[in-house]
Amino acid sequence: MDSLAAIFGLDRAAKWLAALCVVVSSAGCILTRDLPDPALDIPQGYKAARSADPDAPPALDWWRGFRSPELTALMEEAQTVNLDIAAATARFIQADAQARIAGAPLLPSLSGTGQQTYARSSGSSASGLTNGGRETTNYQASLSASYEFDFWGKNRDAAQAAEETAIASRFDRDVVALTALVSVANAYFQVLSAQDRLRTAERNITSASRILDAIKQRLQAGTGTDLDVAQQESVLASQRAAVPPLRQALALNVNALATLVARPPESVRVSGGSLNRIASPRVTPGLPSELLTQRPDIRRQEAQLASATANVGNARAQFFPSIKLTGAGGYQSSSLVSLFQPQAAFFNVVGSLTQPIFDGGQILGNFELTRARQDELLQAYRKTVVSAFADVDNALVSIRQTTEKLRLQREVLAASRRAFQLSEQQLRAGTADIVTVLNTQLTFFQAEDSMSQAQLARMLAIVSLYQALGGGWEPRMERRADAL
Repeated sequence: MDSLAAIFGLDRAAKWLAALCVVVSSAGCILTRDLPDPALDIPQGYKAARSADPDAPPALDWWRGFRSPELTALMEEAQTVNLDIAAATARFIQADAQARIAGAPLLPSLSGTGQQTYARSSGSSASGLTNGGRETTNYQASLSASYEFDFWGKNRDAAQAAEETAIASRFDRDVVALTALVSVANAYFQVLSAQDRLRTAERNITSASRILDAIKQRLQAGTGTDLDVAQQESVLASQRAAVPPLRQALALNVNALATLVARPPESVRVSGGSLNRIASPRVTPGLPSELLTQRPDIRRQEAQLASATANVGNARAQFFPSIKLTGAGGYQSSSLVSLFQPQAAFFNVVGSLTQPIFDGGQILGNFELTRARQDELLQAYRKTVVSAFADVDNALVSIRQTTEKLRLQREVLAASRRAFQLSEQQLRAGTADIVTVLNTQLTFFQAEDSMSQAQLARMLAIVSLYQALGGGWEPRMERRADAL
């Protein structure tokens, strides 16, 4: 009868706590939270974009648009072995584990205990006599459980904050991956540019040597001077001096590619080629509103803001009381054979309510800290969005201007090449002024080098637009009219 009364008492306590949960949870509405309004002015289109073609978004494998098999191979290898990407992947796995840890308080905790206690009392008495003492053995098997009623959403908000942090870590991994891929493309184009400029320098050295021989022949014929020879030797030496920095740039960028694919430089061979053989893909920026869902850094900042908002809810809930239910039950006996008999059963249930009264301002300070952190991340989110729009516009401007610069530089190169050829012909005919030959020669050499740099600038501008757009976009799922 006593055990039945105890069970009925436990049932009444559970019903009381359930009723209290319903009543108190109605007050939880004061703790509802929403993401703060960033109050952003989203433009209808990009200032530097002539038109937005929604049917041609950047492809997921955007690097294939350059039509370089070697670049494609390096990109695919970097995606699988790049160490920065691997570290970022490990970070979001850690964040997932932290989210599971933070969500544990939402569920009851249950633990089991089994123990054997052996005790022997002293055999000595006050009269000085000894009786050998007394030995006792006790066996116990029990289960204990505890659960905190999350009336105010404290644990729920803590779990939500951890989940949003895990989401932010995933987007951070995407940011790192995009940065690594852009670095591979930029380094590869730098390699091609260095190779182009080296070939140009070698041609210029050959041309300067040919002009030097012609001037020396004029000197021998009595129509030239030592000054003419010295000036041309200076031009030839300048061209030769330009070669070591170009070879250094080539080696450094090859080594950078090796680091990006997680290999030592000795095991990486980059054939390269020429920027003239690289295709120029057409990139459309889409609409500014689409950028908010495509750029991983914007999504990361949004998730971090959501995490901070959940932390504000958790900090606010700490002002309210916490209600916890704990219980334990099991069997205890001095004999192992009778341990699981009904008369050996025991249990206890404890309900507790804890209300903070005075903590020296710790809870208030934590609440103000989380609110300030939320405001900081809100401003960071707004800046990231605004900067993203500027990045796209800057990249579009760079593509337009570098394309125009490349077109004009081709005209400069064609004119300077023709002027150099004519001056060389006149030099061999003995009718050219040496100053004219020197000027046209230097102009032509500079035009050829500037041409390679203009080609590189345009390729880097195209890559910067891919980066500004957040890499490749998922293809749109358009519904067919006949399927409606």
